[in-house]
Amino acid sequence: MIDFRYHLVSLIAVFLAVALGIIIGTTALNEPIQADIEGQVTDLEQDKRALEDRTQQLQAQLDTADSFGDAVAPVLVDGALTASSVLLVVTNEDVAPETIEDVSTLITDAGGTVSGTLRLQPEYSDPSTATSIQNFVTGAGTPAGIQLPPTDDSGQLVGSLLAQVLMVPPAGPVPDAAALSTVLGGLEALDLVAQDTAVAPADQALVLTAGAFSGDDAAERSTTVGELVAALDAVGSGAVVAGDFGAEAENGLVGVIRADPALSATISTVDNVATSAGQISAVLALANEGDGVSGQYGAGEDTQPVPPVPATAP
Repeated sequence: MIDFRYHLVSLIAVFLAVALGIIIGTTALNEPIQADIEGQVTDLEQDKRALEDRTQQLQAQLDTADSFGDAVAPVLVDGALTASSVLLVVTNEDVAPETIEDVSTLITDAGGTVSGTLRLQPEYSDPSTATSIQNFVTGAGTPAGIQLPPTDDSGQLVGSLLAQVLMVPPAGPVPDAAALSTVLGGLEALDLVAQDTAVAPADQALVLTAGAFSGDDAAERSTTVGELVAALDAVGSGAVVAGDFGAEAENGLVGVIRADPALSATISTVDNVATSAGQISAVLALANEGDGVSGQYGAGEDTQPVPPVPATAP
């Protein structure tokens, strides 16, 4: 009879054979697997170096283009905004200070003047402030002569109010300084807006933006700011929205304007304002808005690289 020791020895022999097979098989496979992995790593390193080289080349081309744009910008925009005043509206803190400064300088080079810089605070587009905004706009402190739209939409209401005190209608009277002071003072008290520089009424508005709204209320926020732009454009001699590539997203202000056929037909947009080409486009777009011509400019889909140079510019 086969005793227990025989079974034990047989089982040990089987396990030893399995272990030996695994060792032999692993040893035989290790070398080609390792060689394949090393080859993939080498290929990835080469791809990475190639991408780094390409990035450096593109950055050098961009720097060259910006340098060229800076050099020719004053000539291209010369006379484009003669006797025009432009209000700068900054929609968020992501707009670079140098962009605001460069655009302001270019407006001056074009013969125009900057009437001031108004900054929208996050509370301006926050849905939770809609009631307080509506109460202020429709309250007894609203200046005489203001005609508000028949709506309960707080974005449309405050946008209309601001437009009527900030923008000079074509061939119309300049808004009353006391009314402007009252409205801005009230909105500043609610922490909805701030004056980076003292604001006066202007012929046109250049709205500077960056990135896109995020979160559950992103669509509501972008719509509220879009309603302000629409009101500024309707009351004055035109508005331009100039942002970076991120602003072209669905909930970015440039994207919101471009996605709405009615808005895009009357409001110009620029999606590369961080570059000298985009800044030139923003100023030329303002000039064209003054002539009743709107367009979409930059590097995005279905855009023109730059606006036409107005006849007033050499």
